[in-house]
Amino acid sequence: MIDTAFTGFQERLEKALEALGMQADRDRIPVLLSYLQQLKHWNKAYNLTAVRDPSKMLVQHVFDSLAIVPELRARWPRHALRVADMGSGAGLPGIILAICQPDWSVVCVDAVGKKTAFIRQAAGVLGLKNVRAEHGRIESMGSLQADLVISRAFASLSDFVRVAAHHRAPGGVMLAMKGQDPIAERAALQADTGWFVKRAVELNVPEMDARRCLLELDSTGPEGTS
Repeated sequence: MIDTAFTGFQERLEKALEALGMQADRDRIPVLLSYLQQLKHWNKAYNLTAVRDPSKMLVQHVFDSLAIVPELRARWPRHALRVADMGSGAGLPGIILAICQPDWSVVCVDAVGKKTAFIRQAAGVLGLKNVRAEHGRIESMGSLQADLVISRAFASLSDFVRVAAHHRAPGGVMLAMKGQDPIAERAALQADTGWFVKRAVELNVPEMDARRCLLELDSTGPEGTS
């Protein structure tokens, strides 16, 4: 049974999926709602997010994470990808990607044990066999050899590259979810690391006025494509 705090959320999810061109994903709505229930239930004990209002969680976490799905599907339409979600927190966007793409293998990495414990708990409740959580420091782990290394509101672009680039498989891609296109971070990225923003995609997040973008990062070094 859905918590009364979630009244109207199914209709809002339906409208959001339609706005994103994801009408075929309507059968995933019960799982997305179950994830929100888990997030609300465990948030106080695990300090997963500063957002306490379930309605804001729906927009700022679920809709925000869903907004990248059409772009990723368009780029990799027939690939069973290995995804590494860095600084995953409550499993965002990792769990949302795993729900939408059951053929993808998703690793959610975080340095906070309570958060990775929540991800394991939520994945178990939701029946997501394609998700695993790794607790530890990103920079200290052996390479996860991921096709997509992604972060959401995690760190500056330079810091993201410094701690996470070694987790990229040969030919893999680094993706950073950001708010407004961070011009200063772009400049620092190239000056400090030799990496650069290869591609920027503006995201339209349902029910959100703030700007969001997805940045693809690349290297001028031997592993880069430029």
